[in-house]
Amino acid sequence: MADFFYTGIVLMSYCAVPAFSICIVIDKKVKLRVAVWISLVGIILCGGILQSCTSAKKLVYFQGMTTRDDTVKIPQPFLPMIKAGDILSVQVSSLNAEASTYFNPAAMMDGNAIAGSANPLTRSVGYLVAADGTIKLPLVGQLVVANLTTSKASELIADKLRAYLKEPTVSIRNLNFKISVLGEVARPSLFTIPNEQITLPEALGLAGDLTIYGRRDNVLIIREENNQRVFARLDLTRRDAFRSPYYALHPNDVVYVEPGKVRVTSVDRAYQLAPVLTGILSLIAIIATRR
Repeated sequence: MADFFYTGIVLMSYCAVPAFSICIVIDKKVKLRVAVWISLVGIILCGGILQSCTSAKKLVYFQGMTTRDDTVKIPQPFLPMIKAGDILSVQVSSLNAEASTYFNPAAMMDGNAIAGSANPLTRSVGYLVAADGTIKLPLVGQLVVANLTTSKASELIADKLRAYLKEPTVSIRNLNFKISVLGEVARPSLFTIPNEQITLPEALGLAGDLTIYGRRDNVLIIREENNQRVFARLDLTRRDAFRSPYYALHPNDVVYVEPGKVRVTSVDRAYQLAPVLTGILSLIAIIATRR
């Protein structure tokens, strides 16, 4: 369809000059009407080229036979482990609120400004996990938290604090759980995930969904595993995407949506047709000034 529009506008450009030459020798009113009609046809054809035609089938997510009992088995939920370099927010509470504040040095800082910041690269307030996998807490000292989930680390710290607090409760959040969404999406950005659980569709939702030009059948996931970068691709037009181990995103994953051929073709042809359209509009302006 795009080729049809392109051929039409090129042929019209070759016929434009003779048409305007004929218009010059006829009645001024007829001349102006013909010029206006030619310009309208040119604008419509150019608009058709720029919009092009995209198959609706390529825009639909999770296609398949829809029945009431249609199900897809998904992998087990991803549980992120604490690792060196993570920044942990550790909040301690107990029956003695005043004593608990001693173990919450971050509470005395402007933590609310950090949590509500629109910039995910803002300096985070928390405990940095050292290269040996430990964090250092007041009175408690060093604790090994690497390779533990945040819930297991909370239990470990709470057990150590019972020597200083009555019925302590510990809440830990990993402030380093970030993902990047790039390419043909409405709002590409770096996102911080506070609950440490996010799927690929949810990440694309945060980015405002794919544009009409984005390839839904070839979404790239870049992940760091065992000191290597793994490049995996998912076809979101198929329901098999739910079974992929890359459906649930990990910390520091990069999601890239590449543009389709329609996007590239539209941009290229826009540059090719710009001089043609400019010439037509210039001729219209010349004729209009000779009235």
